Amino acid sequence: MGGKGIYKRIGAVDQAGADELVKTSVDGGINFFDTADIYSEGESEKTLGQSFKNLNIARKDVILATKVYGRMGPGRNDVGASRGHIMDAVEASLRRLQTDHIDLYQVHADDSVTPIEETLRALDTLVTHGKVRYIGVSNWQAWKIARALGISESKNLARFDTLQAYYSIAGRDLAPLLEAEKMGLLVWSPLAGGLLSGRFSRENQKPAGSRRSEFDFPVVDKERTWKILQAMVPIAKAHDCSPARISLAWLLMRPVVTSVIIGVKRVDQLQDNLAAAGLKLTEDEVKQFDEVSALPPAYPGWMIPVQNVDRLGVVARPVWDDVRQSRLRSGL
Repeated sequence: MGGKGIYKRIGAVDQAGADELVKTSVDGGINFFDTADIYSEGESEKTLGQSFKNLNIARKDVILATKVYGRMGPGRNDVGASRGHIMDAVEASLRRLQTDHIDLYQVHADDSVTPIEETLRALDTLVTHGKVRYIGVSNWQAWKIARALGISESKNLARFDTLQAYYSIAGRDLAPLLEAEKMGLLVWSPLAGGLLSGRFSRENQKPAGSRRSEFDFPVVDKERTWKILQAMVPIAKAHDCSPARISLAWLLMRPVVTSVIIGVKRVDQLQDNLAAAGLKLTEDEVKQFDEVSALPPAYPGWMIPVQNVDRLGVVARPVWDDVRQSRLRSGL
């Protein structure tokens, strides 16, 4: 929403268009809205907040999430996850969103300068003061999330309840950490930047009018994605629906996924995405997708089952053979 700066290449939905999308979403059962201060230089927050006012949507009826970190001015403290920037940024977001509290406030990126404890103490202050109800993180490494959770526990600070991360049938990670720590996963770019929409294929890698054709993001293993799409075509035909709907339905069936963040510019796209909530894939279809999209085991992922065979009674030979064959094919 807003279409300022780099984000005009992603979407430039105006206020009227935003109102229509928000109304269609609420009517379709959606009650969770995610934005960020940096999106369109603050215009996305302004537009979303105004939509709630224009549509007379009660604040208590929606869950409102936004993020902090991105550069919002020229100064040294206009970016990052320091206490100073967080305290300034939350007040600006509250004004733009026209609300007195944010349900989920997320650190948008990894700040390699600010100590984790400083960030957590600032967020804890916001929770204590009632300006923020829950906190989350986005685009952090697994080790850093684990460390932050440990600090929160040891110092009795508010803990990260969610991770917003890129996760799709075409590329995924971090699930073991989230399952172990009972964190919710909010998926961004569930269609891999449009690659899983049904418009792309090995033969047509730059369809006209596609956002991805101009803005190749997020980074995806294209060769692997073409194989996934090839397997998806007959299943989409069997369900008489788009590959996009199949991709979203697969995500909604993953135990680690709490919510899928869809980004649309048109009502017809939104309605197609919404229909994914009612689509149930069969066990065989899920198995096909799991097999064609399986990530190659990375160390220590391939070593742990081998060393646990006597401990857990797990048959490790297939895992070991898969790794050995993979390394042989790579010339290692």
